[in-house]
Amino acid sequence: MLTLFILLLVCQLIGEILVVAAGLPLPGPVIGMLLLFIALLVRGGIPEGLEKMAGGLLSNLSLLFVPAGVGVMLHAELLGREVLPIALSLVLSTLITLLVTGWVMQRLGSRSGDT
Repeated sequence: MLTLFILLLVCQLIGEILVVAAGLPLPGPVIGMLLLFIALLVRGGIPEGLEKMAGGLLSNLSLLFVPAGVGVMLHAELLGREVLPIALSLVLSTLITLLVTGWVMQRLGSRSGDT
């Protein structure tokens, strides 16, 4: 189990190294997750131990949001000053997501004849 957890951390570390070395505008853990995904595709499946460990991490996922919540509280004054642009971007991005999702569903439905 510890070996598999170290594997996840190594994937994250490699992602961080690639981001810093290449100057990519993505978080290192996202690159690490992509590398892990590719490795699992090449392997042809998810090892049972990795599945159990990932399930344990997911069951405690709420604990991983504590640092982000602390960061939000640390910058509460800044967020208060910028509430209008933040709210506007949230509303617009939600509307755009709904429109694009609806459009994609219509296109996929018309292809399969399930309209």
